[in-house]
Amino acid sequence: MTTSPHSLISPTANPVLERALRDKLRRRSQAAGSLGELEPLAIRLGLMQNTLKPRLHEPQIVVFAADHGLVVDGIVPPEQPPTHETVRRLLAGRLPLPVFARLQHMRLTVVDAGMADAVALPHEHLLVRKIAHGTRNCRVGAAMNLDQAHAALRAGMEIGDALDGNAVACAGLGVGASESAALVLSRLCDRPLRELLLRSPDMPAEELDHLLLVGQAAQARHREVQDAIEVLASFGGFEIAMITGLMLVAASKRHLVLVDGLPALAALAVACRVAPPVIDYCVFSRSHGRPSLDHALQCLHASALLEVGLDSVDGTGAPLAWPLVRGAAALLTEVAEGEEAGPSRPGVSASLMPTLSDELPTVGVPTVA
Repeated sequence: MTTSPHSLISPTANPVLERALRDKLRRRSQAAGSLGELEPLAIRLGLMQNTLKPRLHEPQIVVFAADHGLVVDGIVPPEQPPTHETVRRLLAGRLPLPVFARLQHMRLTVVDAGMADAVALPHEHLLVRKIAHGTRNCRVGAAMNLDQAHAALRAGMEIGDALDGNAVACAGLGVGASESAALVLSRLCDRPLRELLLRSPDMPAEELDHLLLVGQAAQARHREVQDAIEVLASFGGFEIAMITGLMLVAASKRHLVLVDGLPALAALAVACRVAPPVIDYCVFSRSHGRPSLDHALQCLHASALLEVGLDSVDGTGAPLAWPLVRGAAALLTEVAEGEEAGPSRPGVSASLMPTLSDELPTVGVPTVA
């Protein structure tokens, strides 16, 4: 018998705690002035952890890599490097993402969720959880069968459950990953595919027309599919499915999830159909400024925490946003006011503090049938 993820993921709404968090920040601002958007972020962190003193530790970045059968229809430019080559560069520290992650003391893990080619040598930061050597072409059939979709979801859950710390940034990459994500988002959010397709400003009109033609043919092939997991199987990549599983587990543990890029947003759209409170635990970063990402964020009524004009591999924005997240938590936890330490939750007498644990109760891990 399986357990519904929805029953294990609690909404963060807590009016009493939210008032106490706002009061605490108001006292801070009276002494030191307002800290703008860090204050609502601090409140969200307190609500995520159900405490007046949110603490973040051992942050992780997990990048899921996979290939997509749709690319056989010639939808990606020939100069785009193959997925396994991008992964090699990540693992060798030849891209900004691993450098930024190291500077912020965020452990980087790259997961082979379904690359067509293997990375030649094993690496301590590479985790192989391959479901298959890429998905099938969703224009002519389902990208994956339901058994594969469920296997990828479970793999993502297992990876999430094994991570240290209470904060994880997730992203996906692969040739065809953005097109797959656009198809998932278009169906689940009922938005035009044209808005969501990742394209460069200088993409020739004929290339965009071909991309739309292929994408719309895939949509027509699966026009009747509406269930979130079936949409994932029809259009999605193994990386999207694994990110979905990771998000469900992280939210069940009341951990922070940093969402970066179109595949991660598509995964969140799926996760929210399975368990709507997942989005309460999400903060958003971005690694490029393409309009498709703006539309995808709008689908989820979200905005990125930090925008600095990047145009890089998804996940790169997460370590740059991380200091702001840490700073927001520190507003509630580290800034001294001269008062006693006080309780971690509202309405708790200081005399009870020696017996009150700051740790959250253990929450079960959701499973997927």
